[in-house]
Amino acid sequence: MPPLRSNDLFPIAVIGFIMLLAFIVFRDVADMVLLGASLAVVLMPLHRRIAPRTGQFVSATLITLLVLAAFAGTALVTIQVISANTGTLAGMFAAVGTWLDNPATSPVAYGVPFGKTTLSNLLATGTAFFLNYEQTLMDNLTLYLFKTFVFFFSLGAFIFHGEWLKAHFMARMPPAVGDWVERLSTVTADTLYAIYVVQIAIAVLTFFIALPVFYLLGYGNVLFYSFLTAFCELIPVLGASAMFLLVGAYALALGDTRGIFIIFFLGYLVVACLPEITVRPVLVGRRVKINAVVMFIGIIGGILTMGLAGFVLGPVMIVLLITSYRFYAEGRKERNRAGTAADTNPPGRQ
Repeated sequence: MPPLRSNDLFPIAVIGFIMLLAFIVFRDVADMVLLGASLAVVLMPLHRRIAPRTGQFVSATLITLLVLAAFAGTALVTIQVISANTGTLAGMFAAVGTWLDNPATSPVAYGVPFGKTTLSNLLATGTAFFLNYEQTLMDNLTLYLFKTFVFFFSLGAFIFHGEWLKAHFMARMPPAVGDWVERLSTVTADTLYAIYVVQIAIAVLTFFIALPVFYLLGYGNVLFYSFLTAFCELIPVLGASAMFLLVGAYALALGDTRGIFIIFFLGYLVVACLPEITVRPVLVGRRVKINAVVMFIGIIGGILTMGLAGFVLGPVMIVLLITSYRFYAEGRKERNRAGTAADTNPPGRQ
């Protein structure tokens, strides 16, 4: 690998700074651009298969429409399931609300490290998301529509122009930098592929392992509770923990000590935490050869600090950082071996 020079890195630093500045300025929609670009990277192999038969534009459009159909279908099924079980959710929220409003009850008395104000705010957020979703959607319709448009426009644009952008960018890279970027782009694609595939796989896994938990809980509606848990897991900023927090609060409101233990030990620790601590980091880390604990820090840290965008940025930044160091270490070893060989066999020696 050719050695890197400071003047090789300057253009990269300028481009990185501009991208960071643009992300800050357009932060309200930057997450949609990022998610669209990252999903485009994952879908690029499919585009390479279809494009020779249909053309670049038709292929990009078809893939974007397929993603839109999958997105719309998932949203429609979720809305129908929630609408069909509105009474169940309303009863849960009402019971929790009554318990919170009762002066004789106290979350701290049950060992819950939250005040009533905090739980009341969480209850209001859950009510707006699960029960009053239609009103919440209408109140933020312009923002949601714009974000949706930005996401799918970015997805289609990056699929259509992705190969050209990469070739155009790489052609202007210094050889030393271009080699690094090419190797890092391969690792990034593997990481993104793992992130999206594992996210869907864990959501499906969550549905099945949640079934016996809600069956043991004995509140009925086992399929509905399991479906809602899997749906929450599919959304990175929520996770299955959100559902078990709601059901746990409901168990507290009912005074169901047995239910609280089931929710905490089987629901929260096994269904919500165990896949996040073991399955996700191991599967993602194995594909990119990164330690599972490091990947766990990247995934959770990214979500906590950057929200939805951090779901992608967190692990990608960790992988790029570690991989860059590996490339640097490999290059240094090669230069050291070359220097040792030159010292052992100087020019002109027979």
